[in-house]
Amino acid sequence: MTTLAVRAPRRRASDAPPVDKRVRLAWGALFLNVLAFSGMATVVPIPGPVGQLITQGALALAFVLALAANPAGLLRPNLYVVVLSVMAVVAVMVSLHNEFRLASTYRGLRFLGFVAVLWLLSPFWGRRDLLLLRCHRFFLWVVLGSVIAGALVAPGLAFSFEGRLAGAIWPVPPTQVAHYAAVLLGSSVVLWMCRVITGRNAAVSVAITGMVLIATHTRTALLAGVVGLVCASASLLIARSRARRTWLFGALTALVGTAVFASGLTSWLLRNQTSSEAAGLTGRTKVWSAALDHPRSTMETVFGSGMSNLSFKGLAIDSNWVGTYLDLGLFGIGAEVVLLLGLLISALRQPSGPGRAVAIQLTVYCIFSSITETGLSSPTPYLLDLAVASACIARPIRSASP
Repeated sequence: MTTLAVRAPRRRASDAPPVDKRVRLAWGALFLNVLAFSGMATVVPIPGPVGQLITQGALALAFVLALAANPAGLLRPNLYVVVLSVMAVVAVMVSLHNEFRLASTYRGLRFLGFVAVLWLLSPFWGRRDLLLLRCHRFFLWVVLGSVIAGALVAPGLAFSFEGRLAGAIWPVPPTQVAHYAAVLLGSSVVLWMCRVITGRNAAVSVAITGMVLIATHTRTALLAGVVGLVCASASLLIARSRARRTWLFGALTALVGTAVFASGLTSWLLRNQTSSEAAGLTGRTKVWSAALDHPRSTMETVFGSGMSNLSFKGLAIDSNWVGTYLDLGLFGIGAEVVLLLGLLISALRQPSGPGRAVAIQLTVYCIFSSITETGLSSPTPYLLDLAVASACIARPIRSASP
């Protein structure tokens, strides 16, 4: 008897199971909740209260959608959500004693709600198809698409912030635009090395995100993205020939580029600043010193003074570690160290593959950017990056998803 081999039809995005679509919608609402809303001008003016209502209200929507994706309320404990849960509970308790009790407690409760959504999505971590990574990349592309569209429609508004690319449709500041572009660029290269996406897909992704990253003129995202990509690709050197070729090509390109464009690179990195201004991180170090020298009680030193807007006397702190020390004290810093080291150690213990490499890339990026950016002690895109990293290295479960 002759048998015919029939190839299964290629699965389209529209054919995804309903539960996967619910997870994507829940992740999108959670992403909207942490999406930055600044006071910059946009093509269609968005009143501040309206923008804040949209972003803040998205958390309740994310909870409902996550519950729809996980109606049984199944929870899968892991280091990431457990540490975040402890941080959120302590944040609420400490915020009750803050000088601005109402605002601080609200921020703490929002942190708690954010963690609750992650708990509801925890059964979907460890999926072999990297479901949460695909959801995360999809919404990163949505935001970058709006930024690019804004630059095409209203270039004056898009580059009105000191000539740096920002969102003109939704007011996303240049630093966050750079963050999204760097994460997409790094993960695209890593997935190409692991043969998850095609070369054409990776080339288009790198070209678009690279131009956006340069247009934002953000040094932190560029340097953090490079360090994260180098560490991620290093984890693939033994198992992936593409990683070895990319390292060789990247090293040669870096040497030639540095030799030929040294003056241009220096000018770009200085960003019209003097060397002393650049060494002081654009005045950040002065704010850090003033914040750390501010007198505080023993209790505030250990547990902080409660959730704040991460500013000191009206000046942005722009350092995760200083901001965490003020809000959650030494306890918060210790919790974040445990979180980051736990993710790195767990990733290094995994076999070589796309999940491990992406987890390393995202974790290293967040560690490096935390020096001059805040975001690990409150609901932000950085915590979503780390959630994806944790999901990529979680052990797969045999039972079906809820």
